[in-house]
Amino acid sequence: MTTWSTAVPDWERRIMDGASLVPDLPLFKAEADRAVRVFNRLRIPDVIGKPTMAEAAGEWLRDIVRAVFGAYDPATNERMLQEAFVLVPKKNSKTSGAASIMLTAIILNRRPEAEGLLIAPTKDVADRSFKQIAGTIRADPELIKVFHIQQHIRKITHIRTGATIEVKASDTDVITGAKATYILIDETHVFAAKSKASDIFVEIRGALTARPDGFLIQITTQSKDPPAGVFKVELANARDVRDGKLDLPLLPILYELPEAYSKDGGWENENYWSLVNPNLGRSVNVAFLRREVLKAKREGPEKIRLIASQHFNVQVGSALRTDRWPGAEFWEKRADPDLTLEELLLRCEVVVVGVDGGGLDDLFGLAVLGRDRETRHWLCWSRAWAHTSVLERRPGIVAQLRDFEKAGELTIVDDKLEDVSEIVDLIAGIRDRGLLGGVGVDPAGLGELVEGLAAEEITQEDGGLVGVPQGFGLMAAIKTAERKLANGTFVHSGSSLAAWCVANLKIEPTATAVRATKQNAGDAKIDVAMAQFNAVFLLSRNPEPLQPRSVYEDRPLLIV
Repeated sequence: MTTWSTAVPDWERRIMDGASLVPDLPLFKAEADRAVRVFNRLRIPDVIGKPTMAEAAGEWLRDIVRAVFGAYDPATNERMLQEAFVLVPKKNSKTSGAASIMLTAIILNRRPEAEGLLIAPTKDVADRSFKQIAGTIRADPELIKVFHIQQHIRKITHIRTGATIEVKASDTDVITGAKATYILIDETHVFAAKSKASDIFVEIRGALTARPDGFLIQITTQSKDPPAGVFKVELANARDVRDGKLDLPLLPILYELPEAYSKDGGWENENYWSLVNPNLGRSVNVAFLRREVLKAKREGPEKIRLIASQHFNVQVGSALRTDRWPGAEFWEKRADPDLTLEELLLRCEVVVVGVDGGGLDDLFGLAVLGRDRETRHWLCWSRAWAHTSVLERRPGIVAQLRDFEKAGELTIVDDKLEDVSEIVDLIAGIRDRGLLGGVGVDPAGLGELVEGLAAEEITQEDGGLVGVPQGFGLMAAIKTAERKLANGTFVHSGSSLAAWCVANLKIEPTATAVRATKQNAGDAKIDVAMAQFNAVFLLSRNPEPLQPRSVYEDRPLLIV
């Protein structure tokens, strides 16, 4: 793959200079030129005057067409680059470009009765995609002669070769078992939310194994929420190929600003807008972007994050909302990925544990919160457990939960329910090190956990187990946590699961108090965040270890 390497190590310079993001490749020029000629003559059916792609599409799209089709070796019928991942903001002719690329593939196709498959995230998008392809055909007197359009099944057939294009919606149509040669996935970030998305990608790539002339192209915007599931994996792979960390036959085209330019609202600089919106001045209007940014600023952080992700490809860290917990604004800034549980226990003079949840439809959240003996800062480490039934009852969050599991932040347990025993063992281990200052739980109690702790002689009677007031009773802990996050004296381990739970928090104010609850019932889990508040409640009381360590465990004993 040395001559076909698609690494672009100077991508930051390229994007800031407005240069092409496609690396220099040993393309088969005749194939590339032929594809561009076909692509250029296709018309956009839903624009006044029905302009051709030559007139309406930016050069960035032709660069992609040139690379994808120019990677095809007609002597061996092998495509040297079988995949492309295109990350581009909304309104940059994604739908028109996708339709024209698929149509170009079927026109140039050499495989008898080849199948082209365009996968859309929803039925509505699938209908629009099909309408775009069909309209492009109807706009050309020559194409209408060679294509048969079947509106009712979203299928188009090339009359002479038998090759087809089908448009399917991933939420309704059956993708599994497809034997397509040309596959285009529209909006991978939405597609990733499907519970069986990873299985479908395996099926798609399996089909390409038997079709070396085929390709898989993904065209997507950034996610409105932190990347998850298959989208997170695909995006990471594309970035690693671009950065030269991974060698795959994949063409990565990522229209995103370097972090140094996008962070802290840097993306709002209008000088950068054309760099990530390659169709600016054509399908994207700068006045429209200016209005949307202005309205977003008036409507608050939630809308700003939405505009930033969808129109400027800024990756969302925490999905902040207008009724968010104020501490969420500082959460990402206080992350220390090097803070392990062992590091926390070594640095802290006293440690408390907060626990929340535990039902079969919830996560069992745990937070370990300690006071650093040197700086007096609060250090937090967390994790959670979940029963397998959550995966069945909440398919909308399966992708996120599996990501947390892979990261070692979540344990999925079966009917043996070993979560409680693991939590008890962890708490007992902290007690045995002479650090435990208490365990905070919902006063309603978690019977099995209470029993398990009692077996370790950690009980309410000896002050080891504390019922933490919930609802408005947690207000002091909530306020304390957000103030310490703001001034930098609360540091956490950077858990993506904890960040997700924090982002799901909804603060409900009254005339005299506030309480934390979920943004949406069911899917929006907050158990780890609530466990952290329980721990904050305890540490705010300035506890001492229940069974302090002897000073001679840390310094030598002198015998005279």
